[in-house]
Amino acid sequence: MTAIVLKQEPATRLEWEKVALFVLLGFALVAPAFLYPLFLVRILTFVLFASAYNLIFGYAGLLGFGHAAFFGLASYAVAQSTKTWPITPELAIIFGVSVSAIAGAVFGWLAIRRQGLYFAMITLALAQIVYFFFAQVDWAHGEDGIQSVPRGHFLGLIDLSSNTVMYYFVLGVFLVGFLFSLRVVASPYGEALKAVRDNEARAISLGYNANRIRLIAFTISAGLAGLAGGLNALSFQLASLSDVHYLLSAEVILMVLIGGAATTIGPVLGAIVVVVMQNYFAQFGAWVLVVQGAIFVACVLGMRNGIVGTVDTIAKTWLKRARKE
Repeated sequence: MTAIVLKQEPATRLEWEKVALFVLLGFALVAPAFLYPLFLVRILTFVLFASAYNLIFGYAGLLGFGHAAFFGLASYAVAQSTKTWPITPELAIIFGVSVSAIAGAVFGWLAIRRQGLYFAMITLALAQIVYFFFAQVDWAHGEDGIQSVPRGHFLGLIDLSSNTVMYYFVLGVFLVGFLFSLRVVASPYGEALKAVRDNEARAISLGYNANRIRLIAFTISAGLAGLAGGLNALSFQLASLSDVHYLLSAEVILMVLIGGAATTIGPVLGAIVVVVMQNYFAQFGAWVLVVQGAIFVACVLGMRNGIVGTVDTIAKTWLKRARKE
């Protein structure tokens, strides 16, 4: 099969993104000494969720409005399985990821033949079906959700009842999921995915099955979103309707756009900004949504390529001036 030659990402951006990731990882290792562990867990789960969405939005070029369905499916699956079965947390998370990945394959098979607005509306409709399902079934307990979810013992040995221990458990699982997403993008499959995004007609003419490539990306993305949802339910010992609400799908889109789509560190920065903003603006109640909307508009108008794109543009301009001098 003929290889597709893609335009390489700027070396400058890749270099500072890697440095920034190492700095953030170093901070994450000592962060519980300065910040509340569950607040950090919230950031990690949403960074993973945003990275999952970036896989289809940034690298596959698919705008979906229903990714909260996969986050919530795993959340409920983990919560219900740990409360009703004698199951360890790692097995519960694997079960939740499997449920989300299977749902992603089914939803993707239904929606992937359409693109643009039609794809977005189909994913939103399917996500709303999931929402109303959990709102109606008795075992999900409606608005109350599944509460007092037991954290259990990792591998049957390590007690996760401590918030600090839970944080490091989430950090370890997060790194596995995040590095896996980076590996997918950097693999030959990831290059094919970007080729389909950039020039579908050319990719098809070279023998690539565009719909199958997108479906695989959608399934992987759903599984990673489920991993984030499962960790969230286990950490906060709760699975509720907010985990499958359409506003959560809007939030993850906002995270990716603020940070920068199709970048390594963009979803990380975007998720941190949104979660921190929600935490410190919580006192304003419903006005948080107004603030989020204002930030979204400002990012679209002032930073069309997100934080990463804006920083990269400034860095390139500075380097050009430095070379001239």
